[in-house]
Formats: sequence, C-alpha cells, structure tokens
Amino acid sequence: MNANEITFDKLPEAVAFLTKELLSLKELIEKQQTVVQKRQVPIGIDDASRIIGKAKPTVYTLVRKRILPCYKNGKKLYFYEDELITWINSGKKKTIQELKSEAEMKNSYRRKPFITL
Repeated sequence: MNANEITFDKLPEAVAFLTKELLSLKELIEKQQTVVQKRQVPIGIDDASRIIGKAKPTVYTLVRKRILPCYKNGKKLYFYEDELITWINSGKKKTIQELKSEAEMKNSYRRKPFITL
C-alpha cells in the first residue's frame, strides 16, 4: 500500500496494513532480543570461585581432575556461569523422603521368582 493510495474511504484498510506491519516489526525485534540474551559471556577463575564458593586452589584442583567444567585458551581458564550452576545442582544430596520413595519404586519393580512345578 502506497502513501498516495490512502484516502478517507481506504482509511480502515490503511490502519489494518499498518497494524500488520507493526506486529511484524515487533516480532523481529523480540527475536533479535532473545538471540542477544542467550549469548554466554565467559568468566574468569575469580568469579568462578566466588560462584561455587571454593578457594582458587580448590578450583584449580577440580579443573585438573576434570570435575569442574571449564575452557582453556592459552594459559587462562574460562568458565560459563550457567555450567557452574548446573554442576552445583548435579551434586544435590537426596532427602530421606526421596531415598525412601526410590527404594519403594525399586521394590515394586522386582521380578517374582520363577517357580516350576
């Protein structure tokens, strides 16, 4: 729709056209923003030790034993915050209730002994 074609009679069509265009622009902007937000920024060992609550020598030991997820470029170590948080969450201790429910599930799945007569 051109600007020359807009008349009073075609005003509702022009508004509808502009509304569609505005929505498409809004969708493009939102897609662009989500791409930017998902970008990870590497952090250094000082920030990593602060996040996991360990001293720097302990972090170096965990990296050397390949327990802690990290990246190395030259002599410098890099970490991603979301990977460190996932690593922390993977070490969750189970509560007594969770252990009991797991034991009950295992007992319910046991096979019955095969008896021949």
